[in-house]
Amino acid sequence: MKVAIIMGSTSDWGTMSAAAETLKEFGVESSVHVISAHRTPDLAADFAKNAKANGYGVIIAAAGGAAHLGGVLASMTTLPIIGVPIKSKALGGMDSLLSIVQMPSGIPVATMAIDGAKNAALYAIHILALNDEALSAKLDEFRRKQTQKVLDAKIEF
Repeated sequence: MKVAIIMGSTSDWGTMSAAAETLKEFGVESSVHVISAHRTPDLAADFAKNAKANGYGVIIAAAGGAAHLGGVLASMTTLPIIGVPIKSKALGGMDSLLSIVQMPSGIPVATMAIDGAKNAALYAIHILALNDEALSAKLDEFRRKQTQKVLDAKIEF
């Protein structure tokens, strides 16, 4: 299964490239798309409705401002949607965060921190690892190394 990274604008790539890099490090196939919930709604609907048939297992949706992309996609597919609120100039990303996290009952979007692209990728990997032993082992090793790094940290004064 592969992961779709969908951004509302090309300006989101500076943040979302971390998701693509993380997926690549784990050997997870992904594709990147620019689809706007407001400017290309037909494209968003088509992508969401066909994502499962096209081999996607998870969709990461990143948007700023009104940030409706994840919710629009979630309303049209049963695939897990992971929302990444993008930091905005006007409200620092709080508008994006609240737009994604306040989904109506029945249309969930897992919501990461503002600009939380890497965690979005790791969450997608967790989902895919449920049915992929090799990926699960890579995730276990990642966690082991992360833990060891903390245990090895020294502060000298």
